[in-house]
Amino acid sequence: MSKVNLHRLTTIPFSLNLLLKGQLAFFNQYYEVTAIASDIDSDSWKIVEEREQVRCHPIHIERDISLWKDIKTLLNLYALFRKERPFIVHANTPKASLLGMLAAKLAKVPNRIYTVTGLRFEAETGLKRRILVSMEKLTCWAATQVIPEGQGVKKTLLKNKITNKPLHIIANGNINGIDTAYFSPALYSSEQKKKQKNDLNIPINAFIFCFVGRLVKDKGMNELVQAFVEINKTYQYAKLLLVGPFEQELDPLLPETETEIQNNPNIISVGFQTDVRPYLAISDVFVFPSYREGFPNVVMQAGAMELPCIVTNINGCNEIIEDGDNGLIIPPKNKEQLQEKMELMLTDSKLRNQLKQKARDMITSRYEQKLVWEALLEEYRNLC
Repeated sequence: MSKVNLHRLTTIPFSLNLLLKGQLAFFNQYYEVTAIASDIDSDSWKIVEEREQVRCHPIHIERDISLWKDIKTLLNLYALFRKERPFIVHANTPKASLLGMLAAKLAKVPNRIYTVTGLRFEAETGLKRRILVSMEKLTCWAATQVIPEGQGVKKTLLKNKITNKPLHIIANGNINGIDTAYFSPALYSSEQKKKQKNDLNIPINAFIFCFVGRLVKDKGMNELVQAFVEINKTYQYAKLLLVGPFEQELDPLLPETETEIQNNPNIISVGFQTDVRPYLAISDVFVFPSYREGFPNVVMQAGAMELPCIVTNINGCNEIIEDGDNGLIIPPKNKEQLQEKMELMLTDSKLRNQLKQKARDMITSRYEQKLVWEALLEEYRNLC
C-alpha cells in the first residue's frame, strides 16, 4: 500500500533543521514526507536532507511582509500542491503558515494543519499589531485544524478572537518535544566541564548565568545585560554566557547593550552553536527574559540539563517552569526583578539546589520527544 503525501512547511530551513529535528524522519515511516522552506541556507538544507532522508523542496519565502514576493510564493506553493495533491499540509512559523494554508486551501488540500507557535502581535502595538492579528485570523480561516503549541498560545488565540475552530494541544505542548537522552548532564564529566571552561577562559570557581537564543531586543537582552552589569559590580566572579547570533537587521539591541557585550570581559558571547549542551553543562543558572514565545525549546533543554531557570511570565515559559519548583518567574521587561532574582539564585545555594533537583524530572515526565511524536501521529491517523 502506497504512502499518502505529507508536506511540512516552515519559513526557513533552519527551523526544519533544529525545531523539527528527527520528527520528519519519524513520520517518513508512515507518510511520503516533503519538507518545504525558503531557498536560503544551503547548509541547513543539506543537513535536513541527509539526516531526515526526506524529499526537500526549497521555495523562496520572505520572512517580512513583501506583497509582490509573497504573491509569487503563494502561486508557487499553489502550483506545487495542485501537482502533488498532498493529503496533509502541516505548517509551522507565521509566514510559511499564512502562505501555506492559503495555497493549500486554494489547491483543495483536504487536511490543512496550522501549529501556532509564537504570536508576533503580542509584542506590537497600533497598526502593525492590527495587521499581524489579521494575518493570524486569515491563516486560521484557511486551515482545517488549528493546534496551539501550548496553553498560553491557546488562551491568547481565544482572548483575541483569532478563530472559532476547536483548539487542541498535542500531548503537553511543544512541537517536537525533547530528546532527554541527548540533553542529559550525565554525558558530561567534571573533566569535560573543566576543559570547556578553560577553552572559554572562565575560572573554575566562576558562577555562570547562561542565555541561549538570538541576541535581540524581544529576547530581553537589554534588560539581561543591564541586570548582569549591576550584579557584577558586587559579585565579580559572576559570568554571563551568551549562546546565539546577533540579528541587527530585524530586532536590534540598544547600541550600549551591544557595546557592553563586546567589551565586558565577564560577558562571554560565543555566537550560534549547533550543540548548546556543553555550554549548558558548565552553567549554574539559565536566564531567559523573553517578551514573547510559543513554547521555547531552550527552556526545556536547560531543564533537562538540570539547570534551574529564571523566565518571564509569558506563553510557554510559564508552562515549562513552575515558580518555586523548577525555577523562578518574573514579569517581562522588568530589569529590577530580573536583577533581584539573578542575585537570589547566585547567593542562595539552598534554593538553587532545591530548584535544580526538580528541573530534569519536570521535563522528562512531560515533554519526552517520543510522546509528542506519537501523539501527533495519532492526530494524523484520525484524519484518515
